[in-house]
Amino acid sequence: MTDASTDVLIVGAGPTGLTLALDLARRGAAVRIVDRSPAHPRTSRAKGPNARSLEILADLGVADEVLAAGSAPLPMRVYRDHRPVAETDPWADATPTPAPAPAPVPTTRFDRPWLIAQWRLEEILRARLAGHGVHVELGREVVGLAEEAGGRHVDVTFAEGGAERARYVVGCDGAHSSVRKLLGIMFDGTTAEDQVMVTGDVELDHEDLGRDRWHQWFDEDGAVMLCPIPGTRTGWWFQAGPERDADGRPLAPTLDGFRRLFTRHTGLPGHHLTRAELLSTYRVNVRMVARYRVGRVLLAGDAAHVHAIAGGLGMNTGIQDAFNLGWKLGQVLAGQADAGLLDTYEEERLPVAAWTLDLTSDRLRATLEAIREPGGNLGSAMTPETAGLGIGYRWSSLAGTEAGTKATTAPSAPATSPHAGDRAPDAPCRDSATGERTHLYGTFAGPHTTVLGFGPASAAVLREVAAYGAGVRACRVYAAHEDHGTPQPGAVVDDQGHAAAAYGIGAGGSGLVVVRPDHHVGVVAPAGDPGSVREYLRRLHGAPGMVDAVR
Repeated sequence: MTDASTDVLIVGAGPTGLTLALDLARRGAAVRIVDRSPAHPRTSRAKGPNARSLEILADLGVADEVLAAGSAPLPMRVYRDHRPVAETDPWADATPTPAPAPAPVPTTRFDRPWLIAQWRLEEILRARLAGHGVHVELGREVVGLAEEAGGRHVDVTFAEGGAERARYVVGCDGAHSSVRKLLGIMFDGTTAEDQVMVTGDVELDHEDLGRDRWHQWFDEDGAVMLCPIPGTRTGWWFQAGPERDADGRPLAPTLDGFRRLFTRHTGLPGHHLTRAELLSTYRVNVRMVARYRVGRVLLAGDAAHVHAIAGGLGMNTGIQDAFNLGWKLGQVLAGQADAGLLDTYEEERLPVAAWTLDLTSDRLRATLEAIREPGGNLGSAMTPETAGLGIGYRWSSLAGTEAGTKATTAPSAPATSPHAGDRAPDAPCRDSATGERTHLYGTFAGPHTTVLGFGPASAAVLREVAAYGAGVRACRVYAAHEDHGTPQPGAVVDDQGHAAAAYGIGAGGSGLVVVRPDHHVGVVAPAGDPGSVREYLRRLHGAPGMVDAVR
């Protein structure tokens, strides 16, 4: 068998695998993505990305298409005994990056999650990936993994026969992950056999149920929830407590069963529900792995962790796993960082998985308690934490001066200026060359590290940063009162003071901030003491002027 021409083989072509493939492909990695399914699924499943995942999708260049294909989350109309008893909009008070200074932290352009069928999101990601010449290889099931004795690549065996070789393999193949099982990694946790829900995509022709609401019927003997699927005229997400047999065992979902549940809880004739497909029974599983990496094989998404559906964090946590891993694999493949950088993937994301399991279990308990009362609804599952904007890695060895924080620290938004490891706040500003409105995440977007320089004292360090080429971007952030003369390429003007406020830079102050490719702060340093910035960039990118090519 010849040496591997594939840098990374991704197993599983859901949102996690597609996000990782797209991030690697734009870095120039030789990436392949396979899936055992014979065709692309059309299931709507996850209801869409949260605010943090939207930031990631924007970085990958697909957020505008996702926003256009989906819709804002809908107000909830709650019923009891067939009658509406309450209306609520959990996102009514949400606002994007605020207008008045100083801006609170964390700032973001995305103030709410977004509704989009999972199959449509996957379609958008596949199309973007195809632009890099990478296509999902369907009908390919991995049945064997063996790391070569020299530790330079992994030999992968497929069910249809034959073996191939890759430098790295990433299992993004869901809760029943073949990759995880082949690695012998336990999936420890619990399954709540009594917490059961039936789900499916249905067609509904009843005009009295407006598509401007998420309808929720909660009764003493069960529930039905119907949410319109964006981009369809009559399609709805259907969720319900199951029918049960005489012994109390849940019955498998069927079209007729859905009709009976629909009639029982809504009081409307079941024949209005004209089609039901992609039927499944959901049980609450709370499970996770103890490790994300075995040599050159890694896990991401549901292959590494599953949890209660409350809060909608399943797909989102997987997307965020992939975005944490993608740039690290890219740096290692480019020869700019050693393989030890990959250890920080598990170091950072494993505590987040544990925290997510706890959060979603807590939100499920809160929701089940809320719906016992008339007017209680699924809004109880949503909290500021479920937006994902507060997740950070202050405990990480990549977190500069914050590396001493314990790994058990719960991810949380910084109260004032960001610390190393925190998600970098976004802020509105102006392009210094054109005067056009922009934002810091526009500068961060792309496969590079960013160094923000506030105040004139940062200029010398930013000139050094330019020696790194495309892998590191220097961004001078001018205060509104500063004379920026002939601006440096990529410079911005903080005309409303939001950027300085978000990063804790006082009036007339200066400072340096290194922002990792995944939008997390690596180093915060005084402009007059750039040593920590130089050291951090060398760790991630090697010496200035190194060849930026995947090997």
